[in-house]
Amino acid sequence: MAALRDRLGDVEAEGSTSHQGSSGVEVVLHSDPATPAPLCPHGPTLLFVKVSQGKEETRRFYACSACRDRKDCSFFQWEDEKLSGARLAAREAHNRTCQPPLSRTKCVERYLKFIELPLSQRKFCQGCQQLLLPDDWEKHLEHQVVGDISVTQLKRPSQLLYPLENKKTNAQYLFADRSCHFLIDLLSTLEFRRVLCVGTPRLHELIRLKASGDKKSNIKSLLLDIDFRYSQFYVEDSFCHYNMFNHHFFDGKAALEVCRTFLQEDKGEGVIMVTDPPFGGLVEPLAVTFKKLIAMWKEGQSQGNNHKELPIFWIFPYFFESRICQFFPSFCMLDYQVDYDNHALYKHGKTGRKQSPVRIFTNIPPNKIILPVEEGYRFCPLCQRYVSLENQHCEHCNSCTSKDGRKWNHCFLCKKCVKPSWIHCSICNHCALPDHSCEGPKDGCFICGELDHKRGTCPNISASKKANKAVRKQKQRKSNKMKMETTKGQPMNHTSVTRKKKRRERAHQYLCS
Repeated sequence: MAALRDRLGDVEAEGSTSHQGSSGVEVVLHSDPATPAPLCPHGPTLLFVKVSQGKEETRRFYACSACRDRKDCSFFQWEDEKLSGARLAAREAHNRTCQPPLSRTKCVERYLKFIELPLSQRKFCQGCQQLLLPDDWEKHLEHQVVGDISVTQLKRPSQLLYPLENKKTNAQYLFADRSCHFLIDLLSTLEFRRVLCVGTPRLHELIRLKASGDKKSNIKSLLLDIDFRYSQFYVEDSFCHYNMFNHHFFDGKAALEVCRTFLQEDKGEGVIMVTDPPFGGLVEPLAVTFKKLIAMWKEGQSQGNNHKELPIFWIFPYFFESRICQFFPSFCMLDYQVDYDNHALYKHGKTGRKQSPVRIFTNIPPNKIILPVEEGYRFCPLCQRYVSLENQHCEHCNSCTSKDGRKWNHCFLCKKCVKPSWIHCSICNHCALPDHSCEGPKDGCFICGELDHKRGTCPNISASKKANKAVRKQKQRKSNKMKMETTKGQPMNHTSVTRKKKRRERAHQYLCS
């Protein structure tokens, strides 16, 4: 798994293509269900395989589902590795030490006591990011403590807490109020009564804030988020500590039932899921998790409603469109630009490459979604949907083709519209940046090079596995021969030992590659 880059261009390259002839790590979605994945502090791990030049490495491995850097979660285990009882016990002890200091029940008890305190006794430690009861004050005398925490501040914890901005782990960028209010108004217009907020804490708190101040607003919200600090501000039916990359509820069956009840209320009618995953996260495990939430919702449906879909807003950069639609073919991408308060690049209203690349993917028909004209959106009567002003309708493609907010140009040789910065290359026979390398890696599947699928779904994967198996057998024979030579007193070739050592080092540093 490549580490998440800080530059937007690198993230786009990762999101839109994989490269023939290059190396990378892919998640293995169809592992043996009879063999449960080992646990790390963030719940069940995921199974990965390293792919290089179309070939898989001989061993697959488990790693953390949530953290992209081993500095944040050091878990690593080979799939076929056998651990001793002592190592398993040590791992379980380590996992326990990494859990939140207070249980969910204890957090709720403290919150209920806190809101009963007079204003002068409501304090919050900024260093520890913790609400303080009078019994806690002495322990925080040397800390930076804020007093007089109002009810309004308690209702907006995302403004009280420091955002977790480690791009490789949390990437906790918070919606700007402009985007939040647009989403809330849109949800109200579409007559949704319940919103499952998966990783959208600011939207969750604004829905609740509006419901408490507006008697006409009857929208309810449930937040699922990996940031356990929100446990301090919500009771059990409002927040679940949750990892969206492996569908793990940290508080067990009780939290799972809270989510199930929320989704199945009123026989599943009037509910929508809104999710804003970290942009460095892999699409595949997210799609698997969302399908499990969809299945949970469908359990409450009557037999005659099997054709219905759980309405979803998946908020993600536009260059992941093909990957998302691969798992959810009914999804379309809206032109609306989602912006964030604490991100330097993802801002609405900027031009060119500096504008926000974040869009809304949804299975709701786009003709039902009205985008604000005052923010630069117009209705295209030919496409029957709202688009940005710069997104001009192409008569040759019969569509408003722009993805990034700029006006795209039609290439008659490629028979499609392309970005304005691209030109047609006669050598590559397709459009690309003027300074691209014609001899560079080609886009597509690692195995066959086709553009419409990844290695995991390649029809030639069986032949590839056979070839890899033959290579592994040949390597094993060489290894056995070298071992025999060593036992006879012949020293092993120093170059071979060095190569093996380097391979082991690369395998253990895969998250930082």
